[in-house]
Order: sequence, then C-alpha cells, then structure tokens
Amino acid sequence: MQSLRFFPAALALLTLPATGLAQLGRQQGLVDPNIAPDSTLQRLPFMTPAIVEALKAARPILSVVTLDSLLTARSLSKAQRDSLYTQMFIHVDLNRGTDAEFLLIPRAGTRMLREFKEYRPWTSFEQFNREIGKYVRANPGEVGRLEQYMFIAIDLNTASDSLIATFAPIGVGTRRWIREFAEYRPWTSEEQFRREIGKYVRGNPKEVDRLWRYVIIK
Repeated sequence: MQSLRFFPAALALLTLPATGLAQLGRQQGLVDPNIAPDSTLQRLPFMTPAIVEALKAARPILSVVTLDSLLTARSLSKAQRDSLYTQMFIHVDLNRGTDAEFLLIPRAGTRMLREFKEYRPWTSFEQFNREIGKYVRANPGEVGRLEQYMFIAIDLNTASDSLIATFAPIGVGTRRWIREFAEYRPWTSEEQFRREIGKYVRGNPKEVDRLWRYVIIK
C-alpha cells in the first residue's frame, strides 16, 4: 500500500491557486500535530518526549479542543498552551467550527468569534480577507495571521484539483487524495466516503475520520 505523502514543497507552491480560491488559510509555518514528524514536534516549545508520544497515541486529534484537553492533562499551563498554539494547531472549520474551537485561536477573542459566525456561510478566503479586514485595518497582517488557523470544507463533488491541492500542507490535498476523491464521484454519503477511502488507509483506519473533517457532500 502506498503511504500518505506530501507534494514536494516546490511542486505544491506551483499547484496552489490564487489566494482567493484557496480553502485552507494561507499557512505561515503552523504545525499540524496529526502529521508532523517527531523531529518537528520535539522542536516546539514545552514539548517533552512524553507529550510527543501522547500526541501520537491520540491521532487523529479531530479538534483543537481535544488537543487543549490533552495538553492540560500533561500539566501545560494556559499561558504555555496559548504560546504553543502560535506554532501548532488543529485547524478550525470556518462554517462548522464551535465557539470553543475559535476561542483557542491565539488573540482571536469574543469579538472575532462574533464576526467569524456573522458571515457564515463562508465560501472563500477572498471573502474572509474582505470582511474580517474591515475590523483589523490598523493591523494589516492580522487577517493573514488569523486565516492560517482555519479552513473551508471541500465539496467532494465539485472542487477542482487545484482547489483540493491547497490542502497539501496538512496531508489532504496530495496527489493521491486528489485522484481518489475524483475517482468516486458522484459522492452521495458519508457512508460511501468511509467505505471507499477506507480501502486506502487500512493500516490506519482512523485516518478516514481526519479526512472527513475537511470535506462536505452537497
């Protein structure tokens, strides 16, 4: 069975569409603990060998709320967790994310939570930049900082290959999944998704749960 792989960095950059068409916020080096290698996790602040092993044992971690609970149980203080989330995070679905998930985004707060929910349904990060940009005009880089923590789920039946490729940094928009997502169209149900995609991750069946987070069927 072929293992899950990322695009080479240069190829990934070439295949990304214009920013407005992306449905994973522009990444600024944020680490996804579900796919990061040990060496990357070990370099993060407050990481111990025991915490790294706990993260790996919990995979897939399907919400940053779950991640927060895991780190709390490992005695990381709120200040430490807040600092860590500037470098590592589980992305939040802009349209389906919970209040608790959004409030764990560093320096987002209740004001941004309100704005994130007000403009639902979000359709693109072009829209996100336009609407959220109104509230952070004094800090032009803030929209980009916020968007790196979020995604807009992919419509399995209509998303283009280039759009799906924007998810390559988190192991979803790889060549392999672009091919398989297209092969089984039209998708009709979560049951079908789990049955067909499950064939390719039999060695890691929980991976289907993680992939399902990032897609919708309309």
